[in-house]
Amino acid sequence: MDKIYLFFLLFFAASSSISLSSADSVTIYEDFVRCFKNVTTISDDDLSAVVLPRTSVSFTPTLRAYIRNARFNTSSTPKPSIIIVPRVDSHVQAAVICAKTLNLQLKIRSGGHDYDGLSYVSAVTFLVLDLSNFRNITVDITDDGAGSAWVQTGATLGELYYRIWEKSEVHAFPAGVCPTVGVGGHVSGGGYGHMIRKFGLTIDHVVDSTIVDANGQIHDRKSMGEDLFWAIRGGGGGSFGVILAFKVKLVTVPKTVTVFRVDKSVDENALDMVHKWQFVAPRTDPGLFMRVLLSSPTQNKTRTVNAKLRALYLGRADDVVLKMTEEFPELGLKKEDCKEMTWIQSLLWWMNHVDVDKVKPEILLEREPDSAKFLKRKSDYVEKEMTKPELNRLFQKLATLDRTGLVLNPYGGNLNVTAVNETAFPHRHKLYKIQHSATWPDAGPEAERLYIGNLRTTYKFMTPFVSKNPRSSYLNYRDIDIGVNDHGEDSYRKGEIYGRKYFGENFDRLVRVKTAVDPENFFRNEQSIPTLPSNRR
Repeated sequence: MDKIYLFFLLFFAASSSISLSSADSVTIYEDFVRCFKNVTTISDDDLSAVVLPRTSVSFTPTLRAYIRNARFNTSSTPKPSIIIVPRVDSHVQAAVICAKTLNLQLKIRSGGHDYDGLSYVSAVTFLVLDLSNFRNITVDITDDGAGSAWVQTGATLGELYYRIWEKSEVHAFPAGVCPTVGVGGHVSGGGYGHMIRKFGLTIDHVVDSTIVDANGQIHDRKSMGEDLFWAIRGGGGGSFGVILAFKVKLVTVPKTVTVFRVDKSVDENALDMVHKWQFVAPRTDPGLFMRVLLSSPTQNKTRTVNAKLRALYLGRADDVVLKMTEEFPELGLKKEDCKEMTWIQSLLWWMNHVDVDKVKPEILLEREPDSAKFLKRKSDYVEKEMTKPELNRLFQKLATLDRTGLVLNPYGGNLNVTAVNETAFPHRHKLYKIQHSATWPDAGPEAERLYIGNLRTTYKFMTPFVSKNPRSSYLNYRDIDIGVNDHGEDSYRKGEIYGRKYFGENFDRLVRVKTAVDPENFFRNEQSIPTLPSNRR
């Protein structure tokens, strides 16, 4: 894995050390603009705001605005030759047509939360299609029973939640709890949040979509066909086209929901709580989601391990306290640990706003541009509960590592109702998912080596306790350690390495769809779906 990661970084370093000359960059811009103007009716004034060369005063602020990992926000990070910031669908169509005509790689960015930066960094000459202005949201509470919404892929989850809340306090949408995440990447990669056990994945509520294909044509669900519609629900959008918008079904929630948090240190029986959590959280009432965060803070000059449980219950506090008293006494949940609130307030609480009565939902509209942190993430899936001695060894290992944690997310409930091949997301029957997490404040290669090394230590430690053949990963927790693809002669073989980990047996159908809709492999990145080799078509 380290060799793969080193190859990727060296590839980036090589491309930055021999970056385009100013003359080359100007030539690319001139050729692209000539093509763009030929296929659109854009005026020169509008063009300057839509197609940004490196010399534009808007180039750097636009690029930095949605870089969410500071590791890829340095002077040596490869930069796009042009950033396209479309305002209307025809701009997206033109960007695809012209990038393909000029044989330039097109990176597609909605919210910029790709953990390893693949939506805005490349090892070859590339353009960025920044969809941040594609943020229109139309909510219809009366449509199809529970209501629906059309949401453009450059909108954020926070904006979607807010627009739903404007219409109703008892309508919601099951997606992530980070409000700045872009709809495009989140939904196309599967998507989940704190209602996953009640309502399943985000993609389980997608009923239509519009997409620009490799020929620059716009399709909806009917014209794209069910194979492509299947692929962009869990297989990632960037391999197949530019997704413009999704139509999603809303869900109804109680007027009053309950949240609670329980923090325990090792001295407060954190080990017992986490061990029992494995048996309760994936099997309890589907309306209850309990996430556990394991971290290793320093207390009294000694590093220890804390377990922090955060939960949402779609119901009243008295009911969940009674339920946990019966099912999970190790938690020690009391009525005073719980807070009753509306569903929209639960999102604010999940954003660490403790007193939600003092925070307005408008905070969900804040995009927080140019606010990147240094980070690395990896993912795992657990299929069988760890024993208490095994968990204790994990706790002991974490206690030796700085700024390294694990986030445990329970599955089960209604997530399992949908078959594993009904969408491209294959991991529905796992017990729980792990996000390996490292975030640090210091710039530079030394800090990066230290903290990524710590993260890989826990990942290696967990090998015996997680899924095998393949060791599964979650696409939206992008991790280039598990394989990268330069799309050369061995493109399929290289793509299969990471593809099986992300998609399991669904990888084969994804490859067939890719080969059918984009046979020339125009839409590609370092972990995109490859096409079939020519001798197998």
